[in-house]
Amino acid sequence: MNTTPSKTTDLSKTDTPADDPAKSTAETAVTEDTIATATPSESTAATETEAADDAEAFDEAEDDDLEPDPFTEARHGVGAGATAVVSAALGIVALTGAWSGRVAAERETLMGQIQTAGGSSAAQQISEIYGDAWHTTALVNGLFAVLALLVGVFVLVRPAFGAPATRPQPAWIRAVALAGVALGTLGVLISVGMYFDLFLSLPVAGTPAG
Repeated sequence: MNTTPSKTTDLSKTDTPADDPAKSTAETAVTEDTIATATPSESTAATETEAADDAEAFDEAEDDDLEPDPFTEARHGVGAGATAVVSAALGIVALTGAWSGRVAAERETLMGQIQTAGGSSAAQQISEIYGDAWHTTALVNGLFAVLALLVGVFVLVRPAFGAPATRPQPAWIRAVALAGVALGTLGVLISVGMYFDLFLSLPVAGTPAG
């Protein structure tokens, strides 16, 4: 009696992608979908990183722009400050007297002596020799006082004219300019009083006896 050998299955043999084209196509499609899905995420992350770096660079640039330049700060207000100091110095000169005023007074004294050398009354000698020199000194000091006043006022009102300044005028400049204006005003008042003999009158010659 013949028996037909049963068909056995070889378990060591597995299907390969070449043996099963459908399965290979499905696995390839899944792999491509995974790559396609992961690629936009990586691109988005890179874009966000670049945006964050750009934002940090922009913030640093803004910080650099907001930080004051020491050289610019040092140059700011130099001209106005120097002018204010000049105003105060002119005011001091107007109160204490200048060498130009002394020279002008000595010249008037010399001219008075020359004019009265041929003989003149005592009152005329006092007026020509002493009075003219006194009035000349008052006039020169008054000119310095007026200059101090004008320069100080110019420094104070300068920000109101022309192009607007990027920064307000420093307080010390205004203080010095105000000092120049005050000294100039005081010098003008004193000079006017000296010129018109309001404080001290000219000496009066006594009437000769007899």
